[in-house]
Amino acid sequence: MVNGEKRGCMKKGMRTAVYDSGLCIEAYCFNGIVQSFPNHFHEYYVLGLVGEGERLLFCNNRKSQLKKGSILLFNPEDTHGCRQNDERTFAYRCFNISRKRMLELTEEITGKRKLPLFSRNVFYHAEIMYYFYLLHEKIMNGASDFEKEEGILFLISALIRNYGRFCETALPECGEQVKKACEFMREQYGGRISLEELCRHAGLSKSTLLRAFIKEKGISPYRYLEAVRVNEAKILLEKGIPPADVACQTGFFDQSHFTHYFNKLIGISPGAYHGIFSGIGKRGRHDG
Repeated sequence: MVNGEKRGCMKKGMRTAVYDSGLCIEAYCFNGIVQSFPNHFHEYYVLGLVGEGERLLFCNNRKSQLKKGSILLFNPEDTHGCRQNDERTFAYRCFNISRKRMLELTEEITGKRKLPLFSRNVFYHAEIMYYFYLLHEKIMNGASDFEKEEGILFLISALIRNYGRFCETALPECGEQVKKACEFMREQYGGRISLEELCRHAGLSKSTLLRAFIKEKGISPYRYLEAVRVNEAKILLEKGIPPADVACQTGFFDQSHFTHYFNKLIGISPGAYHGIFSGIGKRGRHDG
């Protein structure tokens, strides 16, 4: 561990993940990967930069072409996925920033204790790219806390100035029945949930709920449940709970099933992610 950083690394291309405990953010670096990601969402903000390769991005029912230099910015619960255009590898860096941390940074920068809602998901911006790359390198190379804190304030300031607006919550509006279905899955994700049970709770027929849910959220109820379970699993893994126990606690059929979905949505295995927050991953490398 260097300057509060915990590291994990897995192959299949090179995938490095660092948690910076001073900044309270996650930093990822994917090099040489060949992988598509299905539609999913996160509970946190994601800021990414494409280093090489091309992908087709789908976000909030809009399609964008990703190329070298593309900057990605997802609000919490922005539904997104990407597809390979060809067999060429892809290089990508990103930061994951929790709502709580974004709230603190925003208040520090603007004096407003409100979450920003960013208006663009894909863009090119030289100043933001410069601040992003500088901060990412500092985190990966174990720079001083002073440098990193300065760097993240410069970066978030530029994002808010160019693309941010404020609201009481960063959650998108949705129909009452879909909200009920989402609340039910968030409360009951650790157990078995059937479509029939979900429809009964929401007060809609199966076909009506599926149409309404996809219209409002951009993904199916099952994909939404997968994302909820993976997001909850991340929290447990960060606390040092072994992946096998996490699989049981978050409603996955078995550890193999858990590993498959976690890797599909996060890009690294549960074991590799667990290693970032335990002795296994401190300045170490291991295959996930």
